[in-house]
Amino acid sequence: MKIGELAQLSGLNASRIRFYEAQGLIHQVERLANGYRRYPPQVLQTLKIIQCAQQAGFTLDELKRLLPDTATGEFKHDELLASLERKVGQIEAMQLHLAQSKGQLLGLIENIQARPDGMACDANAERVLASFQH
Repeated sequence: MKIGELAQLSGLNASRIRFYEAQGLIHQVERLANGYRRYPPQVLQTLKIIQCAQQAGFTLDELKRLLPDTATGEFKHDELLASLERKVGQIEAMQLHLAQSKGQLLGLIENIQARPDGMACDANAERVLASFQH
């Protein structure tokens, strides 16, 4: 299929597809005599894998190791599982960090809202800042 059809089916623009090809994520692209690219049908599946993996936080370098071997067309099972498990660990660490940040911000909000009656806003800001130094 030509790049326009592939772009339409994948929801990606043609320049993004050419970028993935230049990065070595898409293989087996045939060049016609007129210079047009012809993509095999399995490239659509590869593009969907790339999109899904990028949404999960994989970098392009990580993706290169996840995609099927260029010679055999097969996935490297053990490496794929290890990469996916590593990414889950990174996501869990990020969730923990976000939960801690959220807790700190909620504590700050609570501290700001606990302004004593009649205290000016600038004095309250000093009070709140002083509580962080302890």
